[in-house]
Amino acid sequence: MAKMNTTPDATPAELGYTMPAEWEKHAATWLGWPHNESDWPDKLATIRWVYGEMVRKLSAGERVRILVRHQGEATLARSYLKRARANLKNVQFVVHPTNRGWTRDSGPIHVQRKPSPSHRPPSTANGETAIVHFHFNAWAKYQNWQRDTRVPETAAKLLKRRLFNAQFNGKNFVIEGGGIEVNGRGTLLTTEECYLHPKIQVRNPGLTRAQYDEQFKKYLGVTNVLWLAAGPVGDDTHGHIDDICRFVNPRTLVLIREPNARDVNYRPLAENWERIPDLRLEDGSKPEVIALPMPAPLHYGSWRLPASYANFYIGNAAVIVPTFNDPNDRIALGILGELFPDRPVVGIHAVDLVLGFGSLHCLTQQEPA
Repeated sequence: MAKMNTTPDATPAELGYTMPAEWEKHAATWLGWPHNESDWPDKLATIRWVYGEMVRKLSAGERVRILVRHQGEATLARSYLKRARANLKNVQFVVHPTNRGWTRDSGPIHVQRKPSPSHRPPSTANGETAIVHFHFNAWAKYQNWQRDTRVPETAAKLLKRRLFNAQFNGKNFVIEGGGIEVNGRGTLLTTEECYLHPKIQVRNPGLTRAQYDEQFKKYLGVTNVLWLAAGPVGDDTHGHIDDICRFVNPRTLVLIREPNARDVNYRPLAENWERIPDLRLEDGSKPEVIALPMPAPLHYGSWRLPASYANFYIGNAAVIVPTFNDPNDRIALGILGELFPDRPVVGIHAVDLVLGFGSLHCLTQQEPA
């Protein structure tokens, strides 16, 4: 592990760090170039073109750091990005062999010194931005994660940043970036399905809700933790919040809704809506909650895929939203377009991408400016 510059018992919260909201200005977006055939059976070449479109949109407003296994893979990736007309001057290839490309979960989760009361962006002076190592373990489901879990170490060395080692009672504390959602003002969202299920994909055996709350507060600098119930079927991560509910500003959430009572997703998603009246932000106020539609069921063979418009990513130059050749595409884009008046909201075709049981947000990890 990269050498930590803090004492072992000094947590980010104790030193004044907190995780910024995704819409705050980025220095970069991190991606992992796709190479794992098992994630996208028969479609890996197609997925590389989806990456090209993602990088084209993102590189217009920020640097894109792409993890590659070797320089040969960087050459391959560059050829796709050049033909996609991405801004290659804003692309940096970082050699770090990976198991998969789901950088939201294995990539560097950044924290910064708390902003001033006026909510100006935090200072970018040396030492103001750090990384928390949350010890990715492939969603407590797969055996090949040993390369992915070291990505935060590589990022800390590359960026010369402090690396906090997330621990609980002397053991690695495991969460993923897709399992948490913050408003940058003190509130964090997560789900019971993901982190509190007693038997399925257990990241931290024996941890209670109160202990998770304590860990979120220690390592991400939040003061308020909200728990929803569950997400759509087909989610390989077993309930990541980024397929369900997202902050679009400090006081507003979008939450997916399935109106068809005969759909398998109806009941679990309805339970999330039943909890909305009880949700309170860090200042005790109620959040505004806006419904996002669901696309019609999407299948690949016998698999129901976790297609969700909530899996959008907020870049400096654009908000990129997964679309599914569905009539609700334009409705979701319209809703999000009104909620992000400061940057364009654009759709990216994700029917092939979601075969990997994830989408745009799952592949990205922001690095704050």
